[in-house]
Amino acid sequence: MKSSLSTAARAGFALLIALGLLNAALARERGPRVEVVCPSPPLPVKIDKQPVLVYELHVTNFDTVPLTLKRLDVFGNDENRPLITLADESLAAAMIQVGASIASADSSAGTKDTQTIGPGKRAVVFLWVEMQSGRPAPISLRHRMVFSSPAADGGKPAEATLEDFPVPVSQDAVPTLGPPFNGGIWVAGEGPANDSGHRRSITAVDGHIYSAERFAIDWVKVGPNGDSRHEGSTRNENWWGYGEPVLAVADGEITAVLDGIPDNTPRVLPPVTLDNIAGNYVTLRISPNRYVTYAHLQNGSVKVRLHDRVRRGTILALLGNSGNSTGAHLHLQVTDRNSVLQSEGVPFIFTNFTYLGPGAEYPEKQVSAPWVNSIPPRNAVIEFEPSRK
Repeated sequence: MKSSLSTAARAGFALLIALGLLNAALARERGPRVEVVCPSPPLPVKIDKQPVLVYELHVTNFDTVPLTLKRLDVFGNDENRPLITLADESLAAAMIQVGASIASADSSAGTKDTQTIGPGKRAVVFLWVEMQSGRPAPISLRHRMVFSSPAADGGKPAEATLEDFPVPVSQDAVPTLGPPFNGGIWVAGEGPANDSGHRRSITAVDGHIYSAERFAIDWVKVGPNGDSRHEGSTRNENWWGYGEPVLAVADGEITAVLDGIPDNTPRVLPPVTLDNIAGNYVTLRISPNRYVTYAHLQNGSVKVRLHDRVRRGTILALLGNSGNSTGAHLHLQVTDRNSVLQSEGVPFIFTNFTYLGPGAEYPEKQVSAPWVNSIPPRNAVIEFEPSRK
């Protein structure tokens, strides 16, 4: 009997050892102590024929030591080949630190410091993923993020990897808009680009953060002299676009109106508050969760009232220079809520326009290319056809 018990005990002990080794082999590493959040899932949109996915990852460091994001891979669906890989300079240029730099982020913000996130700090990674033309957009995205942290003994930094952080791709339809003007040549100022001012704008209001300007465009009219102004720039009337009729880009309902804010003197910015930042503006609901905002309109020019139903092409107001503006232009954005700032910016496309080239090369190196169902890129010069009514 004693021998049998001893044999059973040894067998049980061996089983415990085996289970312990198995558990050790199957143990999952803790990984980097970070929180990663995607505030708004991407919705594919075309720039000419190039589909892109535009979104952000907010990365918060919950460790007691600085963490440096060394590499970021983005995968579509279950594919093993990344759609995009960011590292070194490309990753640094795509990141900003939350704080003072977020208000002044631009293309020069990409430095090595942007990749290191201090304890308790947050960084934002701006993703701009170009997809293969003609292929369907992925249903979801996966991410692999490699972080490094200082070694306790001053040796080689330790690395930890966050695998498979998922982000769904929105299946919503991209709004198709008509032109906001009755013809003319226009610059898509600070339009879609991963390092444009609108793209990098994040606003904190009432305990939440928003990126309402993610795809916003500042429309500036170009005159026959190839410039936005004529006979100087000290008066609003010197700007070709000042007083231009602004049109409804789709059928819809007016859901917000503000008028009565004086136009600014060009190049002179008044104190800006949450109440006057958009100047005189109109918001048009074009579907249950899509709102088009027209900002910086001319004082006293708004021609519609709250809850008016309008048709595409209806004159809403005149282009002005009110609010957070130093020159006559129209700020146009599409969002998911009826708020200038407390909403998420969503992409949109125009039925057609003629692409005339980058603003920096116009009119010396003008091109003429018809673009269909596309959003224009940052600072592109484009021409809208006048209405044939």
